Amino acid sequence: MLDGPLMTAEQFLENRFSLPESGQWAELHSGSVILFQPPDLDYGNTVLNLSKIFARYVQEHRHGYPCFDLGLLMEKSPDTIRYPAASYFLSGDRFAELDNAVTETVPDFVIELASTADRRQQMPRRIEDYLAWGTKAVWIIDPAQQCLNVIDNQGNQQLFEPDQQLAQLDLLPGLQVQIEELFVEPSWWNAT
Repeated sequence: MLDGPLMTAEQFLENRFSLPESGQWAELHSGSVILFQPPDLDYGNTVLNLSKIFARYVQEHRHGYPCFDLGLLMEKSPDTIRYPAASYFLSGDRFAELDNAVTETVPDFVIELASTADRRQQMPRRIEDYLAWGTKAVWIIDPAQQCLNVIDNQGNQQLFEPDQQLAQLDLLPGLQVQIEELFVEPSWWNAT
């Protein structure tokens, strides 16, 4: 947590890029700026794979859309903005949130990456807050364990291991993904 006076969402957004790491790993919690540890390369690799999976799904099924690096304004006075790895919207105008820096619209589900020790420590609270805010589910991707945990707003949990397929989800009908796809390094990664 950074010392200093409490900030509003507007002040945080104005000053975000002047924070360490250009604010990429910063959030606003009840008006206080929180800095997370920068993740390793597995984080970027997983987000890249996730974006490809969602792009393929949206193109084939035309069902909702994901947003990456979208701030979720979850509380006001004092303000809280969280940045999950991705937020997925199933209703409203198609791609309405893509150009926004922050939104008050509740996504149908969010995807979090348990990529650093501090994120892992805060994960139970984050899950609780997202579900209380109105999201229907939270996906927790763990690059170290190479698994995905889906937690819905009824308290049900499904753990998917690398050799399993993510399928038959109510929120994304027709999605079929081998969990190991989330963690595959791109071919150019190790090219010489």
